[in-house]
Amino acid sequence: MVTSIRLAPETEQRLDFLAARTGRTKAYYLRQIIEQGIEDMEDYYLASEVLERVRKGQEPVYSAADVRKDLGLDN
Repeated sequence: MVTSIRLAPETEQRLDFLAARTGRTKAYYLRQIIEQGIEDMEDYYLASEVLERVRKGQEPVYSAADVRKDLGLDN
């Protein structure tokens, strides 16, 4: 899939510098940034959805003591 984005000049300069210094392509770094960034965004937004359900009482919550007991880890 081909996608185009506009970068701020200072961001493009940083990307150019990084690519030149490391011998990798700008496309390589953009892919890395997107792949790592999307994981972070997924974690954040999906966790936010769960937190909202917890606050509304729509998501079960278990204490650490309950989990230890259920797993047979209580001494």
